[in-house]
Amino acid sequence: MNYLVIKAHRSEFPNPISFKKGALIIVGEKYDGPEDWEDWYYCTIPGHESGWVPRQIIERTEGDAGQALEDYTAMELDVDEGDVLTGARILNGWVWCRHAAASIEGWVPLENLQPVSE
Repeated sequence: MNYLVIKAHRSEFPNPISFKKGALIIVGEKYDGPEDWEDWYYCTIPGHESGWVPRQIIERTEGDAGQALEDYTAMELDVDEGDVLTGARILNGWVWCRHAAASIEGWVPLENLQPVSE
């Protein structure tokens, strides 16, 4: 699906959390904000950056422990109004996108995008 950026987005996280499938994760607080972004948890990988992770890729094990069900990065894409992106996956109000002109990928809030015909 192609998207037109209707509102610019800038990441507030210059060093996003990233991990491989099977990584052990400490699962923290659930996101609770004014946006409609359900099922995001603030997670930590011991010795690495912390960040927001979608529930769908966390297998809860015991207490606040979990394991990654797939490779993941919380890399957000900086975009400007008018940019055209290709979306690959939608999770909890965010879209994993590729910026064709810049050849980069990352998450963008769905509310900042408008679907366009291919």
